[in-house]
Amino acid sequence: MSTVDSHLRIALHLAAAGVPPLPLRAGKVPFGNCRACARNACGGRPNMKTSGPCACPRPCHAWAAATTDPTVLRSREWARAWREAAAVAYHPGGAGLTVIDLDSADAIAWARASLPATRTVRTTRGEHWLYQGAMQSANAVRPGVDIKSSMAYARWLGPGTGATAALPDAVRALAVKPHPSRRAPQTLTVPLRGGQGECRHRTPTYLERGIAMAEQRITEARSAVHATVYRTFLAVLSTHGRCGCITDAHIARLFTAAQAKGESPRHCTDAWTNARTRLGL
Repeated sequence: MSTVDSHLRIALHLAAAGVPPLPLRAGKVPFGNCRACARNACGGRPNMKTSGPCACPRPCHAWAAATTDPTVLRSREWARAWREAAAVAYHPGGAGLTVIDLDSADAIAWARASLPATRTVRTTRGEHWLYQGAMQSANAVRPGVDIKSSMAYARWLGPGTGATAALPDAVRALAVKPHPSRRAPQTLTVPLRGGQGECRHRTPTYLERGIAMAEQRITEARSAVHATVYRTFLAVLSTHGRCGCITDAHIARLFTAAQAKGESPRHCTDAWTNARTRLGL
């Protein structure tokens, strides 16, 4: 069996199991954007039918190219990628999984002492620990430890051994705990409030509940993140934007949630500005 056939066979096997695969080039990197998507011509949005306006059928949007559609995997547009592929990767978050990438003996020792046992896959330098449940991805949460889940990819190195445990709170906490190596989310620089009209909200609880629900909606988005962020901003502003009760702290919370899903500060600011413009604020 040729390497091309082997990679495609693995990809189709993963897709049939509900795990979205994608091809990797040498160096464990995804394929670069095609000419139609180069230099942000397509808007820079993720692809593959579910994540934005780009309709390019080629596997050129990193983790967002991962798909469980066998027709796409076998398509002519993907044929060159499989010929040039050096490995197969998958999108853990798309399969409802989280991968703890342990890159050293010390990291493995920490995991064995701190986390519940789960399915384990041997890697070149360490181990992948797989848990059932998706979350935001994060790099360098501890020395030699990365979290790969939503909006990330992991190399397929086999099914591993052991039963897959539920994602523990200890892992979720790693992604939100502040670390010196992780850059703090940037806040917006556009006006925050309408400041026009009378506030009709009887208690601060109403606003707090609305902001919390908006954060949750963004955090739980598994596809179409750009569109979800914009629609969420639009909903918050349509309810609270004219009375001036939204504070910098409220908007910073929304921006933080969006950036945790991979949105850039510029995209956040653009989405906020576009929502305000649509509502005439």
